[in-house]
Amino acid sequence: MYFKNFSILSVICLASFLFVSCSDEYEVPDGVTKLTNDCIKRSLGPNVVGGQIEFAYAMALPREKGRLVSARVQASISGAEGTYMEHRSYHTDDVGTDVGVEIGSPSETNGGVTEVHFTVDTCASTLRYYYIIPEEARGREVSFTFSAESSNGQAVNYKMGPYKISNMDMKLDIELKNNTYFSIEDMRTYTPAEAAQHPEKIDFIYLFRQMRGVKFLHAFVSPTADKDYLPGVTVPESFTNSTKMMRVYASADQQLARNEFGVFVDDVDLQQIDVSNSPIFVINMVETGGIWAETADGRYKAYIYINSAPETRAGMTVSMKRLKVR
Repeated sequence: MYFKNFSILSVICLASFLFVSCSDEYEVPDGVTKLTNDCIKRSLGPNVVGGQIEFAYAMALPREKGRLVSARVQASISGAEGTYMEHRSYHTDDVGTDVGVEIGSPSETNGGVTEVHFTVDTCASTLRYYYIIPEEARGREVSFTFSAESSNGQAVNYKMGPYKISNMDMKLDIELKNNTYFSIEDMRTYTPAEAAQHPEKIDFIYLFRQMRGVKFLHAFVSPTADKDYLPGVTVPESFTNSTKMMRVYASADQQLARNEFGVFVDDVDLQQIDVSNSPIFVINMVETGGIWAETADGRYKAYIYINSAPETRAGMTVSMKRLKVR
């Protein structure tokens, strides 16, 4: 697992004087005589295509020296649609709530450059920047240069990165209904009728069964598994995939679960996991558990987290990470 468990207290202490606007009775500490800036990366875990990398960029100068004019970010690889910088400056109130105060016009993004122009008279601001990871960045590294200008002609910049972009894909909150078919490659469900048109894509069937004397309940079963594990399901002979699956009860991934912290599945985990001796079915799956899986052709490995799985009825919600390994 990829662990990210560190204290940012020192960073916050260093930058805290930048995070409050002049309108909040801000005073620049003694000794600071010019435009100053700092930056922290707020998002954690693997950087996955389609996801976002979030930063907080702070800048300030003494009131008597002037005001902020603009802030910009230059990304080494242009972000996907949805990349932007907040035009609100955030600070935290007495009860820990983020409070945003509008300081400029909405950001404009041209290529790899995103910029905000200040429209209020302020000498300190903290702006959040959200970079949406594009397909072009897959498997590469991306860096960022933050910069600010003040009315007295001063300019500063702050470099962040490089950050490695993952090769894996991620999909959240996939709903499974009883007797639906699933493709790891496509990261989606198929109805029986749809699956019949693409049998080569189907890796397992999701089913829910309450059986006397057996804890079956929620199950993923390969189309080629013994019929005892496919009660009430007739699988045509055209479905030939035998997908190896390994169940885990106490699994976690912050990006998939969203209520776990500091633990992530990354590319290396998916590359190294060995399910070669695992069965081609898993039964009695439970909420907050999960499975590791490998497609029959060995092209894809996946980690599937169970977000919800009612104990007494069919249907579950899962989220997954998937990596092409061949």
